[in-house]
Amino acid sequence: MKGGFTYIMTNKNNTVLYTGVTSDIVSRVIEHKEHHFPASFTSKYKCHKLVYFRFYKSIEEAIEQEKYIKGKSRAYKISLIEESNPKWNDLWVEIKSW
Repeated sequence: MKGGFTYIMTNKNNTVLYTGVTSDIVSRVIEHKEHHFPASFTSKYKCHKLVYFRFYKSIEEAIEQEKYIKGKSRAYKISLIEESNPKWNDLWVEIKSW
């Protein structure tokens, strides 16, 4: 069984949050950064910065967590980000060589 990631992307000013799920975090972030889907939410709102991600042993667990996060408030999402990334750095630097 293949694992998966939940992740949160934001824009330059950290005003828009997008929560997603993927089995391949590196490829998925590249798609966001390079506007592979020009009509998508992340392209429209310029969400190019990866500020949160977490790996799960199964994609099903990652999907469940994505739904949970999406159902939570903005304040919850901010606290989730700031627990592991208080400066809201682009975590792409950390994962791009995986």
